[in-house]
Amino acid sequence: MNEFPVPDKIIEINLPKVAKNSLALTVISFLLLWILKIFIERNFSLSLNLWTVVFFIVGYILLIILHELFHLLGFRVFGGVPWRKMIVGVNLKMGIAYATTDQLMTNRAIRKALLLPFWMTGILPALIGLYIGSGLLVSLAALLIGGAAGDFAMYKELKELPDDWIVKDDPELPKLYVYAPEKLNE
Repeated sequence: MNEFPVPDKIIEINLPKVAKNSLALTVISFLLLWILKIFIERNFSLSLNLWTVVFFIVGYILLIILHELFHLLGFRVFGGVPWRKMIVGVNLKMGIAYATTDQLMTNRAIRKALLLPFWMTGILPALIGLYIGSGLLVSLAALLIGGAAGDFAMYKELKELPDDWIVKDDPELPKLYVYAPEKLNE
């Protein structure tokens, strides 16, 4: 951060608060999606066996990986970030998966990149699960919708700022440094 001026705003999410919001969002999504599933199918059936549990665990891990990869795709598509400038990983100490870049992006671009995984790993699987009648996919979608709580928290903070402001992601913490464009042109 030494080569950058003092940010106009620092957005840092409160992980314990995000964890509570994530749990609430997961429970609400789970209930709403299952109510929709029951309403669409006009019945309730639940099949739980070893294979269902295995598919659930594998599906959850795959969707978490896809969630982060969709952030990277968002950086590329909306922010023009080169692939070689992107990093994806897991911070075991904080208990979070992450996707980051050291490239600057506009506020508008990073907001789109923040929400892309919600649509692709939460809403899309939910719709597919409801269409094909898959309780497994509906349940996984609810978890991924709830898992986007941190993205929603950052989006909410960024939404209050102008689209053309410049955002730099912190490579190690869930924190964003935001600059007025004229500040970086000085």
